Amino acid sequence: MEYLSKRIVVLPGDGVGPEVCGEAVRVLKAVAERFGHRFTFDYQLMGACAIDATGSPLPDATLEACHQADAVLLGAIGDPKYDNNPAAKVRPEQGLLGLRKSLGLYANIRPVTAYEQLLEFSPLRPERIAGTDLLIFRELTGGVYFGEKGRTPDGTAFDHCTYNHEEIARIAHRAFRAAQGRRQRLTLVDKANVLETSRLWREVVQGIAPDYPEVAVDYLFVDNAAMQLILNPRQFDVILTENMFGDILSDEASVIAGSLGLLPSASLGDGAGLFEPVHGSYPQAKGKGIANPIAAILSAAMMLDYFGLPDEARAVRAAVENALSEEVLTPELNPGAPYTTEQVGSFIAYGVLDLMDCHLHRSNVACGKSTII
Repeated sequence: MEYLSKRIVVLPGDGVGPEVCGEAVRVLKAVAERFGHRFTFDYQLMGACAIDATGSPLPDATLEACHQADAVLLGAIGDPKYDNNPAAKVRPEQGLLGLRKSLGLYANIRPVTAYEQLLEFSPLRPERIAGTDLLIFRELTGGVYFGEKGRTPDGTAFDHCTYNHEEIARIAHRAFRAAQGRRQRLTLVDKANVLETSRLWREVVQGIAPDYPEVAVDYLFVDNAAMQLILNPRQFDVILTENMFGDILSDEASVIAGSLGLLPSASLGDGAGLFEPVHGSYPQAKGKGIANPIAAILSAAMMLDYFGLPDEARAVRAAVENALSEEVLTPELNPGAPYTTEQVGSFIAYGVLDLMDCHLHRSNVACGKSTII
């Protein structure tokens, strides 16, 4: 076995971000202990906490650290004092957008899984969602979010959506490669009947498809795709789409899993990969120990895959599955006998250290003896 040394920048962020990030780091330390790797963690500021401390949502020191890192682990960003002030010129989200752009993180990848143990927590019927296992590839640095925007003297607001061939092709190739290793089906979601940018997306994907003859390709307009995600999510393998459509569809797909607290993500591109839970900063839960750390932990598992450590990633996912089976879960998934954020993270870390005996540690975790790792 080859032992690795990796430098990971940790951006705990705002709200419950530091809590869930802490449990992901705990699990990564367990991975390092079990498999003999060395992970160095460099903590930096980004988001509302960075604005409060430095006046900038993405300080220069943070950006430089991220450029020097092997990967970046993010908790969550956002604070009500900025959300409730639309006129604020400096906002936490600007830090994340700036980081994505600076690192060239053009591909956001969000897996959506319907866990057998948790089907009852989805608002959709269990028989409709059972067996769902899909990947959403969302283009992350183009489109309307990054286009020219503003207001004219007469008060008209505008947001421009632009894409070029290269921006589409680079994420399309990633999505096709992912489909090759899965069920070999790719769905492009667009609005080509209305939008010129969508027509370009379709042209580029049609041009690339012959390079991947084993992958079946189909095309859905975004309104139909949104409906199909609810009617029959099992039909999807890899979904490829542009920035805004991907933002909306991936949040819609979260109802399949039953909780945003279960959904990880990776943002990949030219620089260090960024790994973060899909959920927001959830400020109402800050400091209460009720935030679900599983999405952050599964994001760490995606980081391990990115490092070329599939056995380590499988160990983390197996430990998460065990936590689901043993119902070592936070209140939204175990309202009758909930565990704290730290207890769930510790239980999963125990599982990584010794998968065969992790059930023996449940009593220790339940008693609050969860700071061993």
